Amino acid sequence: MSILSDVTALSAVARLAGTLPTADEAAAQDARARQTSLTKPPGSLGRLEELAVFMAGWQATPRPEITRAQALVFAGNHGVCAQGVNPFPQEVTAQMVANFEAGGAAINQLCRASGAELAVIALDLDRPTADITEGPAMSEAETLAELRRGAEAVPEGAQVVILGEMGIGNSTIAAALACASFGGDAEGWIGRGTGSDVDGLARKADAVRRACARHAGVEGAALLAALGGREQAAICGAVLEARARRIPVILDGFICTAATAPLFKADPSLLDHCLVGHVSREPGHARLLEAIGKAPVLSLDMALGEGSGAALALGVLRAALECHNGMATFAEAGVAGG
Repeated sequence: MSILSDVTALSAVARLAGTLPTADEAAAQDARARQTSLTKPPGSLGRLEELAVFMAGWQATPRPEITRAQALVFAGNHGVCAQGVNPFPQEVTAQMVANFEAGGAAINQLCRASGAELAVIALDLDRPTADITEGPAMSEAETLAELRRGAEAVPEGAQVVILGEMGIGNSTIAAALACASFGGDAEGWIGRGTGSDVDGLARKADAVRRACARHAGVEGAALLAALGGREQAAICGAVLEARARRIPVILDGFICTAATAPLFKADPSLLDHCLVGHVSREPGHARLLEAIGKAPVLSLDMALGEGSGAALALGVLRAALECHNGMATFAEAGVAGG
């Protein structure tokens, strides 16, 4: 049974924050102490040390490890494409899902390189959400159903979950969620996505502006119904289920991070167990990371989606734990200065 099995209203999502586990501070402190005893100057491994301590807190052990990493890529289609916000037809979403399943996409190669299992979950691709410029993307019942589908996709035994997405038009959805959550002009949140030209960018900005105006006043998890999509809701469901099981999450780029903005607005602590794998080339992503107080693991000028940046970050996370667990202490190595 998932954490969302008994949730019957989006307004209840914020209340989950007080019931979910938090990082084990004793384990984190023990991991910090180990870092100071390893054969290196204190702090010399920089972010790698922070990542090891982060994992120790969520796994509740000073010697965390990753024996199973699971990547989940959720795919959905969006009614806002009727506004001409994307240069590609929505059939591409299903075609890319087939490519994932055949092993031919970037995420397949990156998961293999970083040691992650990959599951692709297509969410009713023949049934796009409604156009957010004309009304809510989904009903509350539909949104709750997609949250549960995301939660149910988190497998038993995973020690870290990588989240990604695929969906023609979903960079517009991401911009709308970010704009509604954190304010500002629509132009400040949009980017080229899969290759919009100047006219396409203007249509995206107009769609975001009209959608946010139509749904003004909607807050927290209810934003998923008003402005989100099936893959955005599923991502949030996976985030919540992972938290309930003390599983750290690596979010991907702009679209994946924006999907979780409604959770952050419901209660910022709901994202405490989340890392952000990279900062996307999409211009709104750095702004979004500042708003939610997350530092990316990597910055590689990527803007692909699919979970690609998160999969790369998994390699860094694995390296952090190899150093944390495998290095000798000063005492073990017989090195003076420990």
